[in-house]
Formats: sequence, structure tokens, C-alpha cells
Amino acid sequence: MNMPVEVKETPEGKTGHLLKIEGLKKHYVLSTNLMGKPVKSLKAVDEVTLTIREGETLGIVGESGCGKSTLGNMITRLIEPTGGKVVFENRDLLSMSEKEMRNVRKDIQMIFQDPFSSLNPRMRVFDIIAEPLRTHGVATGESLKKRVEELLEIVGLNRSQGKRFPHEFSGGQRQRIGIARAIALHPKLVVCDEPVSALDVSIQAQILNLLIKLQKELNLTYIFIGHGIPAVKYISDRIAVMYMGEIVEMASKENLFKATKHPYTQGLIDSVPIPDPLLRRDREELLIKGEVSGESDPGEGCRFYPRCPFGTEMCRIEKPSLREHAPDHFAACHYPLS
Repeated sequence: MNMPVEVKETPEGKTGHLLKIEGLKKHYVLSTNLMGKPVKSLKAVDEVTLTIREGETLGIVGESGCGKSTLGNMITRLIEPTGGKVVFENRDLLSMSEKEMRNVRKDIQMIFQDPFSSLNPRMRVFDIIAEPLRTHGVATGESLKKRVEELLEIVGLNRSQGKRFPHEFSGGQRQRIGIARAIALHPKLVVCDEPVSALDVSIQAQILNLLIKLQKELNLTYIFIGHGIPAVKYISDRIAVMYMGEIVEMASKENLFKATKHPYTQGLIDSVPIPDPLLRRDREELLIKGEVSGESDPGEGCRFYPRCPFGTEMCRIEKPSLREHAPDHFAACHYPLS
């Protein structure tokens, strides 16, 4: 997907941390011993720590199965973590009761990957968008009708389309309905879980531009999850790269692409096709061998070691920590790229 490069600036005054994630993990038990204690677990997300600044878009990118969607679902508590902390506006979400969490959900919303299965096929579009407003007692009667019609227009749909059902819309239109539902309660944080991956390329650009427009108008903060480098680069201020449940590199999008530190990140960037055959011929690509390991226990060393062209014995036995190799540029690699 080729998109014009847009340099986004973090809005003035939006420098504080809205969300802090500390040591967040999700381990799925695969087998237990006779005493019922886990002996084999799948570490879908393992000790992830990061911050999201108010008003920014943090992109999270990686291959399918790297744990990025699981991470997004844990932030919204659609999946309960195995351990760690999710601190939103100085409140630990994981220590909250269901009642307390319900109040917080007004401020944290989610846009899902599949624009069809995420919408109730038996409900009209008006009722789908109105549902969160009714659930939280925000609006009723004429004020509810006015708010839903306003939301339809904000996302580029016609007011009269609220009478229709989801199956009567295209994929891009259905995703606009999902976006309208997500912003209905004026949230502060929106987790976008691969919101364009199921759409055609031309429609992807429209949805990304809509998200950027809404962020500026409504002062939103995004966590944008995706496996496509061009889309993540286009919309993000900072990007975190995930591999086998861990963050392996994190930096501003400018630094991530200009001064890549982790071999896996460089491999992802090199995997993006270049239309110009002359530029493609002259590009030096970092060859990444093999595929993501299916092992539930990746061992003590670097998880990327089996595929890394620069791996050494140290990489095999010693796990690299996520260190700052340049200002606000972090990478988990013993031998970062220069």
C-alpha cells in the first residue's frame, strides 16, 4: 500500500502519559502435572512495558501471532492478563471491580479488525451506535437521536443510513459504523486492533485519514495495532515492534526507519515491496531466515536468535534487555544495527 508520507505532530500540551503498561503478560497453560500445576505454557505476551502519551498514536507492529492483538485486548480487559499492571490516568485497571471498570470503559474504547463480525447483524445501525449511549445513560429520546445522526455524519455516512442493517453496507462503511460506535462516548483512548487489514487498499487510506481527522478534532489518543508497515508508519507518532510476545524495538517513526536498531525490524521494513524496479534492484535487503518459532518455550536467550543473520552464542544463552541505544530509541539486541 503506497501512501503519502504525513509527518504528524503531537498536539501542544499533550506530553503527559495517559497509559502506562508495566510487566504485562499473558501465559496460556498448555499442560499440567498430576497436582494441577502448569508445566508447559504459551507466552503470548511476556513482560511488556511501555507508555502511551496523551494525544499521540502509538503503533504496534509485528507478524501474525506475535501477541499484539492479545496486548490490545488486555489493555481493554477483554482478556484478563496473567500478571502486570495497566495504569490509566494513575488508576490500575487490573485491580478494579467490574463495576469500576464499567465506568472507565467510557474513556477506553476499541475498534475491531473485522468490520462485519464486530457488528450485530440483527440490529439496525442506529441502535448499534446508540447502544453505548443507552448503556451508560448518556442520552435518551431526541438527544439520543440527534447524537447518533451527528456521529453518522462525522464518520462520513448519511443520517438516513441509520435505518439499515450492517449487511447492507460495504466493508469500509461497516468500519465507519464501528468507528462511530467507538467515539460515541467521547473516549480518551481508542485501541485500534488492525482496523484496516480486512479492507481494500484504497479504502484503507480513507479509513486511516478519517482516524487522523477524528484524532485532531476530538483530542483522541490511539494505540494502532497492525501487521502492515505502510499503514502503521502512515498514522503513528511512535512505533513499537513486537516479536513472540515481546517488544524488541520502540522509537519515533522517523528514527525507527532512518536508524533501525533491531534486525527483525529491518527485516519487516525490507519485506515491503517497492514498485520501482530500479529502486528495488539497488536496495540491500536483510534476509531473515525461517518463520516464527512454534515452540511454547523459546528458551533463555534471544527469541529472534534462530532467525537472526547476526546471532552469536551470547544471543543463544543470554536474553537481551530493552535498552535505550539513542534518545528515546529502545531495542532489545546485543548487537544493534549501526
